[in-house]
Amino acid sequence: MPVKYGKFEMPEKIKLDESSQTATFARFIVEPFERGFGHTIGNTLRRIMLASLEAPAILSVRIEGVPHEYMAFEGAIQDMTHIVLNLKGALLRRLVSEDHAHPRDIEMVTRHLDITDEMIEKGGGSYKVTLKDLFADSKYDVVNPDHLIFTATKPMTKRIDLRVGNGRGYVPSERHSQFERQVDEIVIDSAFSPVRLVNYYVENTRVGQDTDFDRLILEVTTDGRVTPVEALTFAAQIGIQHLAVFDAIKTHAIYFDKGEMQVNRDRDEVLQKLSLKINEIELSVRSTNCLALANIETIGELVVMPESDMLRFRNFGKKSLTEIKQKLDELGLSLGMDLSKYGINRDNIKQVIQDYVQEKTGTPEV
Repeated sequence: MPVKYGKFEMPEKIKLDESSQTATFARFIVEPFERGFGHTIGNTLRRIMLASLEAPAILSVRIEGVPHEYMAFEGAIQDMTHIVLNLKGALLRRLVSEDHAHPRDIEMVTRHLDITDEMIEKGGGSYKVTLKDLFADSKYDVVNPDHLIFTATKPMTKRIDLRVGNGRGYVPSERHSQFERQVDEIVIDSAFSPVRLVNYYVENTRVGQDTDFDRLILEVTTDGRVTPVEALTFAAQIGIQHLAVFDAIKTHAIYFDKGEMQVNRDRDEVLQKLSLKINEIELSVRSTNCLALANIETIGELVVMPESDMLRFRNFGKKSLTEIKQKLDELGLSLGMDLSKYGINRDNIKQVIQDYVQEKTGTPEV
């Protein structure tokens, strides 16, 4: 038998702060949550993003003629200890997704490095070996291709083998047990996590007359191997997958009471938007004229129209349709909306708006 619960305030959209967005940083704003749920959701997503997202990293290195990491080799300014540290800073991203490949498959990237006198002279007496030299023509995209590995001061020919694999979090070298170490192979610590920092803040937000609901603000910084949007979506999916198992012990289904007061409040908020005139949403002249010719005067008359009907209007093209959909999305509306729960449909929309305007202003809609 279903169990009836009181209504939970739930966010319907997530807002991305585009003014501060970069390739590695994004701020997300989600509201409203019931009091306390901002911290519950924010902390959960933060922990998952920091510890559970996967990305490639270098597991080991083998350089021809270098038997261990506590030595230098002729022609290089840096010793192997510094080279290993530099390799830890490699930011790799898999280029091709192979469905038949296991996500934890380990690949060997082999590079025959040939540094000539001409290359040394061109560099003013030295040649900087960077990540792009080691991963050219590989299956990996290098986020920081100019990251220095070592500086060569003499011509040399070296075979360099790099073992690369996927993982989570930070794994020290002694815990790399998924492959058999070869002769002269130096196993290194691996930083797999592509997320560098996650901050979350919870503020009060208003729903109707109440101001004690939660607004969740998430600030996500990555290293470029994934975007902040990808990091958040991956974390959400991981969380949902882990919670799904608890559905197996369900003894009663629950449904939530929205309540008459909430329905009326929602209806009032929706009607405020629906009663806006077309010229109040700053459409282009072409789109405004097309809607005027179709005798569409308010947002309400617009949102009850499906896309297919819109394209039948004279001089109305896909560019105008895209512009209108974008403006409606900013209002939390869309074309072809089902407004039946508010008692609104395509046949009565004009009358409903007229009644609403008259009720609010005391004068009929003109």
